[in-house]
Amino acid sequence: MVGWLAQESGPIQARFGSGENLALWLIFGVSLVALLFAWYLVREVLAAPEGTEKMKEIARAIQEGAKAYLNRQYRTLAVFLAALAVVLFFVLPVPKNAEHSALSIRFGRSIAFLLGALASMVTGYVGMWLAVRANVRTANAARETGLRRAVRIAFRAGGVAGMFTVGMGLFGATLILIIYKGDATSVLVGFGFGGALLAMFMRVGGGIVTKAADVGADLVGKIEQGIPEDDPRNAATIADNVGDNVGDCAGMAADLFESYEVTLVASLILGAAAFSGSEVGAIAGVMFPLWVRAIGVLTSIVGILSVSPRSEEEHGMKAINRGFFISAILSAAIVFFASELVTKDWRPFAAVAIGLILASLIQVLTQYFTDAKYKPVQEIAEST
Repeated sequence: MVGWLAQESGPIQARFGSGENLALWLIFGVSLVALLFAWYLVREVLAAPEGTEKMKEIARAIQEGAKAYLNRQYRTLAVFLAALAVVLFFVLPVPKNAEHSALSIRFGRSIAFLLGALASMVTGYVGMWLAVRANVRTANAARETGLRRAVRIAFRAGGVAGMFTVGMGLFGATLILIIYKGDATSVLVGFGFGGALLAMFMRVGGGIVTKAADVGADLVGKIEQGIPEDDPRNAATIADNVGDNVGDCAGMAADLFESYEVTLVASLILGAAAFSGSEVGAIAGVMFPLWVRAIGVLTSIVGILSVSPRSEEEHGMKAINRGFFISAILSAAIVFFASELVTKDWRPFAAVAIGLILASLIQVLTQYFTDAKYKPVQEIAEST
């Protein structure tokens, strides 16, 4: 089957044979594995005890506040999204040499826009929903058993948001490629736009809520009433915690989903352009980014399962770094073989390796400038 991948510099021919179709279904299956693993992590986190009645009471207040905020935000955005889906149907052009009809592409793009927005909503909502439940369980684990169990619960709760991000992103992108083949990029732009729009609203909205509640809690609680910082007797403190969960959990998850999907769409277009004149053809440039994402899902699962302090004395970041570097090394090794098989060129692997090295460097530098055992934080502590 011959399709056309539209890009700014012109159409690029890419042939989807039986091997490519099988690969798309395999990658689609990997996206489902990510979602199933996220469900497994949810069950593990929720199996942990919540603690005392007072802890449960405060946790329920935060849960109710976060749920009320997101429900209200989603109801408002639903009308806006429906209107934009109609606008997208008429405004964005369709490539003249597209394989599918103009009506099919326009309709698919609007549906993809709503699907991207829905995926961003689900990713953010699940991240927030579990975060407000993992908070109290992490605190109770630290109180009852110590650091090791607390780090495990907290990191697995974060892993759910990560798995939903990659699972929903890969699910949507692969499904669109399966249906539209060469015309997929004309439809994927709607998917990426939907995710980006929701991420913007959730990130900014959550930030406004948490900052307003933070300032209110400080002014009324500490200054006027003399209530200590983060005291649950101050209603604004609960609102502040709600904002933290909405902005830093739901907003961050939606933001990551947007980044994941936009970079995937860009890599598909650039990959097709880069290999259009090579012996393997543009299809290799389309399939390689998908294989990299699928490999990343599987190695991330291994990395998440590896994050657990080996003793109560081991630093939590050491366990997190161990999981990160295990995942990075496995990814590099597998992507090397994928690059040779799919593109018959070492340069795509080199690009991925550079990305892994830079990500590792950021990980190390971030810890150096924020960890209490290193000089930058110690100097700040001494100066105060």
